[in-house]
Amino acid sequence: MKSGNGSRGTLGREHLSLSQRVAEELRRSILTNRRRPGDRLIEDRLSEELGVSRIPVREALRVLAGEGLVAVQPRRGASVADVSPEVARDLVEVRATLEGLNARLAARHHDLAIVQQLKRVLKEGNRAARSKNADDLVRLNGEFHDKLAEAGRNSILFDIMRTLRERTNLVFAANTARRAEQDWDEHSKILAAVIDGDEDLASMLATRHVHRAAEAAFSAAKA
Repeated sequence: MKSGNGSRGTLGREHLSLSQRVAEELRRSILTNRRRPGDRLIEDRLSEELGVSRIPVREALRVLAGEGLVAVQPRRGASVADVSPEVARDLVEVRATLEGLNARLAARHHDLAIVQQLKRVLKEGNRAARSKNADDLVRLNGEFHDKLAEAGRNSILFDIMRTLRERTNLVFAANTARRAEQDWDEHSKILAAVIDGDEDLASMLATRHVHRAAEAAFSAAKA
């Protein structure tokens, strides 16, 4: 990930790209549960591990803190955010409601181009679910929900859901691989309802999908 020397303008563009790549690597390691809630994220160690300077690491941690995946505390520094059960339930309640609204809008607008993209993601997601590839599951789950949000054609809802999704995915992270096949079966049913233009069914399935994922995560946490 190390960047080379260059002009001031070029360095700025390279630096932005580098910090984004660092953020993506850390995000993936958190959402696949390789870094667990409470794990410290020490800039020097991350810099050495990722082969970059401390500056892009610091910027990446700032981005992830804004997404709710990282907590930054005075004198202790950064760590993977630990979501309390109360906050987790609040997050799930809001996300379930908004996912239902978005699925309703997606069924109403019935964007054929995005539907084709969702079919492609669904196919890849089912393959990743069978192989239990955690990195692919996280990436494709994000892509499916991003595309579905895009199909809703509501820019405000899209932005709210993207931030909310990262925080709720932190709740689901430990259970991602175990629930993979069920998740993608539910994705398939949501997409089928969107394709059929059945707003009520699409909304119900999307809302239920979030609640079921949450119930599985909460049960696993108690085990």
